[in-house]
Amino acid sequence: MFFKTLGLGVLALAAPAVAMAQPIAPKVMVITMFGAETKPWLDNLQLSEKVAVPGLAADAPEVSCNGDLCVMTTTMGFADAATSTAAVALSDKFDLSKTYFIVAGIAGIDPSKGTLGSAAWADYVVDGGLFHRIGKADIPAGWTSTVVELGAKAPGEKQGWGAGTEVYEMNKAVLDAAVAASKYTELADSDDAAAYRALYTQEAARAKPGVTVCTTISADTYWHGAEIATEMAAHAKTLTDGKADYCTSQMEDNATLTALKRAASAGKLDFNRVAVLRTASNFDRPHDGQGAAESLAAKSGGFGPATENAFRVGNAFAQDIVKNWDRYEAGLK
Repeated sequence: MFFKTLGLGVLALAAPAVAMAQPIAPKVMVITMFGAETKPWLDNLQLSEKVAVPGLAADAPEVSCNGDLCVMTTTMGFADAATSTAAVALSDKFDLSKTYFIVAGIAGIDPSKGTLGSAAWADYVVDGGLFHRIGKADIPAGWTSTVVELGAKAPGEKQGWGAGTEVYEMNKAVLDAAVAASKYTELADSDDAAAYRALYTQEAARAKPGVTVCTTISADTYWHGAEIATEMAAHAKTLTDGKADYCTSQMEDNATLTALKRAASAGKLDFNRVAVLRTASNFDRPHDGQGAAESLAAKSGGFGPATENAFRVGNAFAQDIVKNWDRYEAGLK
């Protein structure tokens, strides 16, 4: 009898501790892809609460939080992005039912659409890997591209079949709010970036960095060069009936969004509360007189401003959400 009574007492003492372990309900969850993107958030915000989540990468195993905002790191590429995002989105350690998600990372940029350090909120997020591709030497006469959509027979034809994750159109109300909150953000720049952009003839490339809206393309393959970029831009337009205006290239976003979409289908979050931000660390093609391989290896000076501006611009929107939660809590229509 004594041992039974003691056991019940221990359970009774433990019960309040279990009841206190409530899920964290952040107003904002920031998703970065590697340590240099995460660092400005950790350096500038008080994110002292560390939440270990099973399924996160070994070198980024925790989500860093305060009472309003959390930051997680997926690590790079489609596999890591999807796995890490799903681990957090499906975790019982969080209540994400009203959370806004901000994907904030660096990218390549089309020099006719922006410059080093520029910040681009995405209207469409397009997968740059889900298609057929034939080598340039093997394409039929008359073809202008090596890219053929899934199930199509020639470049420019619509898909005959697909995976269902090729295109995500972002919620315009959230996109508009993100732009409004961040468009006057003071952006970082560097002397090296200014010198490198001066080598380009495009007006947008030579300008100082700013905040814009355009389409981002995701691909595990870090492609580079004007020819591939032109094919990718056409691919994005084909998938969106001409609506997509490609400007940035990166390695994760369709994977991240697919994981969030699956979690939304499971009732864990609201997919209409997602925004995607990419800042330009490099141009996606060479300047006149420069080869593609030389351009790919060049030190453009854009990396530092891009990682800093992903924080500055993303945080401008995040803090607007936190400050004006009464407007955001029910969702934006």
